[in-house]
Amino acid sequence: MGDLAVGARSGHDGEEHRGHPVEAAGPAAGGATTSGSESGATEDGMRTGEQTTTDGPDDRGPGDKPPTANKPRSFWKELPILVGIALVLALLIKTFLVQAFSIPSDSMQNTLQRGDRVLVDKLTPWFGSEPERGEVVVFHDPGKWLLGEPTPEQNALQKVLSWIGLMPSAEEKDLIKRVIGVGGDTVECKGAGPLKVNGKVLEEPYVYPGNTPCSDDDQGGQFKVKVPEGYLWVMGDHRQNSRDSRYNQADEHRGMVPVDEVVGRAIVKAWPINRWGTLPVPDTFDQQGLDPQASAAAALSHAPQAALLAGVVPPALWRRRRLARASATEAAAGPHRAAD
Repeated sequence: MGDLAVGARSGHDGEEHRGHPVEAAGPAAGGATTSGSESGATEDGMRTGEQTTTDGPDDRGPGDKPPTANKPRSFWKELPILVGIALVLALLIKTFLVQAFSIPSDSMQNTLQRGDRVLVDKLTPWFGSEPERGEVVVFHDPGKWLLGEPTPEQNALQKVLSWIGLMPSAEEKDLIKRVIGVGGDTVECKGAGPLKVNGKVLEEPYVYPGNTPCSDDDQGGQFKVKVPEGYLWVMGDHRQNSRDSRYNQADEHRGMVPVDEVVGRAIVKAWPINRWGTLPVPDTFDQQGLDPQASAAAALSHAPQAALLAGVVPPALWRRRRLARASATEAAAGPHRAAD
């Protein structure tokens, strides 16, 4: 629009000097010209003037509008975008990182109370990590353990929050227990206890007060099992109020939980705030000799030393006996020489 304004002024000057010599227009074009190509009221001169003239605030024509600054985007227009990004991030976190679960029963008291919310680590299984003894894990129902249990109803909002991982899902049949035995372990309970893994007694301060480590009944409380590779033996901390591996030995997995059914390890009690805390592995599961594979590896590491010792000791004993015989012979021959 500024160029049009400059062109209009140049045309007006041409009408004013029409019929006069070109020289008369030269001074009017003024000393602003510095070369012959820029002098005169020629078409080229007009173009040059248009190119060298800059528009100012007063160069706008009657129909021109003043320039307007870009307005910031409305918050209400940005809100759906932000909500969408938050939902995508929440879904990714639920799928690959952590997920919240609610404790629906008393089977893990007093470690976990009914209504507690725990955060479950779902990242490490992606890197091949498998559950270990003493960990509290969440797993899918491996063999209709929850058959007959009522499913709580959820409204539409709760279902959406469950889908994005901000609230536990009522439709998922999941359980939470403590891992007692892993593949290759022998777990046994006799009488009221104690509980043994690979012949080692477990000190279990996490067991519900007043409960015995083993349940003295004929429904599964008394057992001795060998855990297959790829499976887990799990038990609740409230031993006399937990339907766990002990009481599901008639299912297709004989009470074991396939490792593939494990969702992840519960690492934090997140809610309520006054019960916030971590869920570490108890020290009893770190005792020496509990892991048969580690014991076998230690035995193999000592095998070369034992072989070396077995190879050195017999020659040393033989040499010692020989020296003792020689000394005894010399001692016996000594008095006879003296008598001679």
